Amino acid sequence: MKSLRIVMFTTFYPPYSFGGDAIGVQRMARALAARGHRVTVVHDEDSYLVLGGSAPVSTPRADDVQRIGLRSKNGFLSNLLTQQTGRPVIHAPRIRRLLDDIRPDIIWYNNTSLVGGPGLLRLGEALKIYEAHEHWLVCPTHVLWRYGRELCDRRDCLKCVISYRRPPQLWRYTGMLDRALDGIDLIVAKSEFSRAKHREFGLRQKMEVLPYFLPDIDGAAPRAPSGHPRPYFLFVGRLEKIKGLQDVFPAMDRYRDADLLILGDGDYATELKALASANPRIHFLGRKTPEELDAYYRGALGLIVPSVCYETFGIILIESFRLGTPVIARRLGPFPEIVEASGGGVLFDSEESLIEAMRQLQVSPDRRALLASAARDAFEKIWREDRVLAAYGAALARAAHGKGDGALARALEGGAFEGAGA
Repeated sequence: MKSLRIVMFTTFYPPYSFGGDAIGVQRMARALAARGHRVTVVHDEDSYLVLGGSAPVSTPRADDVQRIGLRSKNGFLSNLLTQQTGRPVIHAPRIRRLLDDIRPDIIWYNNTSLVGGPGLLRLGEALKIYEAHEHWLVCPTHVLWRYGRELCDRRDCLKCVISYRRPPQLWRYTGMLDRALDGIDLIVAKSEFSRAKHREFGLRQKMEVLPYFLPDIDGAAPRAPSGHPRPYFLFVGRLEKIKGLQDVFPAMDRYRDADLLILGDGDYATELKALASANPRIHFLGRKTPEELDAYYRGALGLIVPSVCYETFGIILIESFRLGTPVIARRLGPFPEIVEASGGGVLFDSEESLIEAMRQLQVSPDRRALLASAARDAFEKIWREDRVLAAYGAALARAAHGKGDGALARALEGGAFEGAGA
């Protein structure tokens, strides 16, 4: 099996990252490295630090991925130049040297907003893939959340960006991004919903849907106790207003038979804690290790996913499915397609339907067991690492044929992305 040289570009990458998108990029990088490929990840440390991130205090665990963190003498200026010009102004010479030295077979872009913008997409000669973890390709704020208060259903970008107190990006009105995307061989959406939104908001290039994945674990392993004494529902994620957790609290005030455990932190934590202060059954437990998260997932009656914005996927749903825990998700964005494809959860669109869904999972153990079994089975069939990596290999092989790179196409068809995961 041929070992491929792969360079991945991303604005955020652990430990210089805030949320789940960067974890998804890291998971892919490690999965590819575990299959014998030489993987180099280039990310922008300045972006993380300028946006309020703290410098890591511990060394990341060793893996086979080469991580290159870009940092300049004036990180704010570097980020501002990239944001305003759409080009990696400060870091372009280093990036060109790196690509010349590695001579990658595949260049893999992941939301390049501050690591180089659309100008980065033109650098290098290789098979090129762009993975749209957010809606940055069609939305300057990345999230299609207009004025910071409502779902976006039409373009009003200039006013919206100003409402976010961000400088407008004039390059978005020049066709620069559109022309750069014409040079990308495979553009990936994370869900059918996200592909449709990209098309609705003007993306003319073809997208292929390839989901997130997780490495498998022993689904039959004994349930690890979470240590919580009462039945509980679970929320996992960043504490931001767009995640919709505030909408769950009124339901919890009425539903007294179980607790709500909240795992995560974020900018909206103080407000959320104030909103929930009168309810002793709502518990904020902060960040947890992966092993602790698994214990809480396993012990939960169900995972509640109440996001009020347009997510591109929803990786916490498959985290829950992997451990055989049903989900209760808002009927919005990609959640209906994920829940319906799995049969592993219930959808809600009101306070009443949320309460009814919680009641179903708690008072009908047979019903919950059916959902739990369906969730686990769907994870095995759809979102397990080896299955998703094989789909990526096939998609990239088709793209390589389209580019006229028969040697790379044959390597990918020969199983370059198959084999045991990390």
